[in-house]
Amino acid sequence: MIKSNKLTTVAFLGVFALLLHSCAIPKITSKEAEVGLPTAYSNTAGDRTNTAKVSWKTFFKDPYLQQLIDSTLVNNKEMNIVLQKVNRANNEIQARKGEYLPNLNFGAGADLEKVGKFTRNGAVEENLNIREDERFPEPLANYQLGLYSSWELDVWKKLRNAKKVAVMEYMASVEGKNFLMTNLVAEVANSYYELIALDNQLSNLEANIEIQKNALEIVKLLKESARTTSLAVKRFEAEAQKNESEIYKLKQEIVETENRINFLVGRTPQPVLRNSNDFMQSEPYLLNAGLPSQLLENRPDIRKAELELSAAKLDIKVAKANFYPSFGIKAGVGFEAFNPKFLLNSPESLLYSIAGEALMPLVNRNAIKATYKNASAKQIEAAFEYEQTILKAYTEVVNQMAKIDNLEKTYQFKNSQVEALQESISIANQLFQSARADYMEVLLTQRDALEAKAELIATRKDQMVASVSLYRALGGGWN
Repeated sequence: MIKSNKLTTVAFLGVFALLLHSCAIPKITSKEAEVGLPTAYSNTAGDRTNTAKVSWKTFFKDPYLQQLIDSTLVNNKEMNIVLQKVNRANNEIQARKGEYLPNLNFGAGADLEKVGKFTRNGAVEENLNIREDERFPEPLANYQLGLYSSWELDVWKKLRNAKKVAVMEYMASVEGKNFLMTNLVAEVANSYYELIALDNQLSNLEANIEIQKNALEIVKLLKESARTTSLAVKRFEAEAQKNESEIYKLKQEIVETENRINFLVGRTPQPVLRNSNDFMQSEPYLLNAGLPSQLLENRPDIRKAELELSAAKLDIKVAKANFYPSFGIKAGVGFEAFNPKFLLNSPESLLYSIAGEALMPLVNRNAIKATYKNASAKQIEAAFEYEQTILKAYTEVVNQMAKIDNLEKTYQFKNSQVEALQESISIANQLFQSARADYMEVLLTQRDALEAKAELIATRKDQMVASVSLYRALGGGWN
């Protein structure tokens, strides 16, 4: 007896030690995200006014551009794909919510069984009657119907935390949609300004070709009067033909840019309505950058990274709860009988059950440990991604602010250069006609004027694109 008690004690201690071992949770590391933004941008006085708060419909004045952006946000294929991902994330919330609520099911069934006579069940049926003078039917049927319920008690908040994770992932998907929206707005606007700039490049090239053709006619007349040679005529002809060939290159770029816009809008290739006439007279948008800290509120990609970081922290708690016991309740109530005519007899055919269970992992917990460690690694990864997103956003704003400032100064010098070269063309032509300048001086002057005007148009386009890029970098275009 004493020996038996000792064995029982040893067995109890062994089971207790095993339970303690099973409760041991491996140590993991986590990381808090560090947000180290300056209080103000280097070239601002800390003005809190922020252009990112302005709607894109107010920011862009061109009605053709407004129509393109509006169509893009409705018909763009990538946007519609992302919207379905948002819907899926929303449905995941409903699924997670249902996991920690009781399940209630209705069930009905029927079965038929013939047992061997020389078995325990066969002997019972042979020697016992269902009622007096009523033996067990052979074979024995069984009919049942009733309500069955099961409920996992969320003691450790595992299921509720999983639902919160689903909510945060849904909100992150919404911010992802907003980030795509601001990128699409910027991409359509940039392509639109590139298209208008190409139109102006084409007009500039055609105007220069007319000047060169007029100069060619003058050179031919001078050759007839023996005031110049056929070499000058051929050089002027070659220059005009070279520029005429450039027209088709520009036309191809215009077609490709139009179709890039059409692709973003989600439609087949077709001409894009636009107003190219006032491009050089239009001024770039004036933007207020506000404070760097406002990026945390305005940039959808930062908000998305922040939500993903919060979800990753909760994922650790969900994974940790797998080490703890899970508790559940099962219950059922209904009717059961061997004959359908007795099925609804009460209380004879009434059945009910209730049971509780507790399960806890003891051995071979490698999968649980791996999930827990992966949750930790995912949280650290999310923290670094959050920091990287903030750093990238701040750098984009600073770069675009500097670019806008430098492009403004570049445009002023380019504009003065174009004005000087436009005047030099007429002067060179007059000097050439009076034999005081060589024909090469005329050709080079025309070429320099063409290139300078092309660079001026490109600079204006870069200014418009830089303004749009700063608007995007500040987080504008989605609210």
